[in-house]
Amino acid sequence: MTYAVCFVCSGNICRSPMGEVILRSMLEDAGLGDEVTVDSAGVGGWHVGEPADPRTVAALRRGGYDGSTHRAKQIDASYLTERDLILGADRGHVREILHLAGQGTADADVRLVREFDPVAMQSGDLELDDPYYGNAADFDRCRDEVEAACRGLVDEITRQLR
Repeated sequence: MTYAVCFVCSGNICRSPMGEVILRSMLEDAGLGDEVTVDSAGVGGWHVGEPADPRTVAALRRGGYDGSTHRAKQIDASYLTERDLILGADRGHVREILHLAGQGTADADVRLVREFDPVAMQSGDLELDDPYYGNAADFDRCRDEVEAACRGLVDEITRQLR
């Protein structure tokens, strides 16, 4: 039995693909790649089937990750029964996910991505800002924030699986 995690943002081309790619890499490094599945989706369907934003792929590459194979998907109610943990990039995404939960059964725990970053928790800055209208530095900042959250997430998943 595997543990399933899904990252969610607006269109599944910036923040959530970063989470998917980074967490998957960190889980492989931790020896948990066979025990945890990771995917991502958007609350909107504007980009379904498209690759991640080229700036996302470039920021991932600068961080040592490969996001070139990502294709955008849209979340639906089935995610709430097929995933153990769904992580929204911001509170608006969490509201959208919980709205889907209101339409059916929800087995998944729904939280914010940055809840797993102790520094973000201490500061209270739990939303992952959208870099879409920004520059390369904004994409790198987003990647760094996702990395910090994913480190905490790997620790949490390790505790849960052991």
